[in-house]
Amino acid sequence: MNKNGIEAVVFDLDGVITDTAHYHYLAWKQLAEELGIKIDEKFNERLKGVSRMDSLELILQEGNRQDDFTLAEKEEMAGRKNLHYCDFLKELTPSDVLPGILELIADIKADGIPIGLASVSKNAETVLNALQLQNEFDYIADAAKIKKSKPDPEIFLTACAGLGANPLYSIGVEDAAAGIKAIKASGMFAVGVGNLEGSDLQVTATKELLWDEIKAAFTTER
Repeated sequence: MNKNGIEAVVFDLDGVITDTAHYHYLAWKQLAEELGIKIDEKFNERLKGVSRMDSLELILQEGNRQDDFTLAEKEEMAGRKNLHYCDFLKELTPSDVLPGILELIADIKADGIPIGLASVSKNAETVLNALQLQNEFDYIADAAKIKKSKPDPEIFLTACAGLGANPLYSIGVEDAAAGIKAIKASGMFAVGVGNLEGSDLQVTATKELLWDEIKAAFTTER
């Protein structure tokens, strides 16, 4: 265990490491339009931190078309959305890492604490490669490794297990309500980026994620 009592730090990807959330929105919007369904950015808030198939169900419900398709057809739609998303990802570069994240990762590593990723995205490794961050994470828990989506704690518990860390002595960083609920349900210390109820520590933007302040808040809470 680290001298601060911290065994691991686990990050969400979209909205914390980089802002691919907007690419997800554009891809879902494109698919919804193909289905004759209109969604906007306010509706998109409901999709953050939610798995691909669950997101599709929410969109179909929005258009009252949830009973119009077979499972195979829904899987084809989800795949089509992912193709749209991957097209948008081609625009991603290392300059798209959010402010303060590189410094935060460096400070955590300087303390010898393992770093994990907990992302429901099946494209997590593609995104990390585009950002040139693929070597910064010691373990990646993604949609391929879990059965239940956030707010279920499975993905954070999987990340902690992969890092050999006790969740009670680990920190999770999220920007979505479902993610904060998942972190808290796992027993971890929750750092929220944005106005997120239930966070143990809250900042308004990633540039405010300062390692010394996170450590101090964790020590006080624990």
